Amino acid sequence: MKAKNAHATTQKFTEIMDFVDNILVLEGGNAAMIIEITASNFALLSRREQDTRIFAYASLLNSLTFPIQILIRNKRIDITSYLDELDEVIRMTKNDQLRTYITYYRTFVHEMVTVNVVLNKAFYLVIPFSPLEGGITTVRQSMSKSTSQAEIYAENARKTLDTKAQSLLGQLQKFAMSARILEKEDLIKLFYDIYNENGTNVQTSQVLGDVETKIITRETKQ
Repeated sequence: MKAKNAHATTQKFTEIMDFVDNILVLEGGNAAMIIEITASNFALLSRREQDTRIFAYASLLNSLTFPIQILIRNKRIDITSYLDELDEVIRMTKNDQLRTYITYYRTFVHEMVTVNVVLNKAFYLVIPFSPLEGGITTVRQSMSKSTSQAEIYAENARKTLDTKAQSLLGQLQKFAMSARILEKEDLIKLFYDIYNENGTNVQTSQVLGDVETKIITRETKQ
């Protein structure tokens, strides 16, 4: 009984019902679509390029007719495996001078991560959908018995979210930055990574009979 209560509490906390294609389905008929943006180093751009990015960002904000959430996620990077690879390269290198250079580089990297925390920054735009946006059509579809509740919510949200996403992608092209809408597998991996930052790895899905499952494994450090 306690396990059931804990499970229900966790589900309530996350408010995630399902992932339908590229749509994140939430409780109450709400939904969202997430766009991932590839980051660039603003400080390395020329003054003219920086001004272009700033004006493009201002244009994007001024063009918005709907709310969005801008999410910047910092994730600490564990480079233990990279250092192990360098050790293997050093061991296999027969050129003494090259081996010395690689050893110096390995020492530099190790000292750098000892003093500084290495972070990976990920940038996302979250586009929300409220059932109030669907009007009478949403009410009629919600009464349908032909599909599951999550699929109904996703179908209600799909057209509106697609329109919003295409509008944002058009504005993001002015940044000369690559952006993409996260698909179902990407969303699953993202949220498992967020809620399990201790090494949980989500692999590709498998179909067992009529049930689609996700294989979740835990990465262990050597």
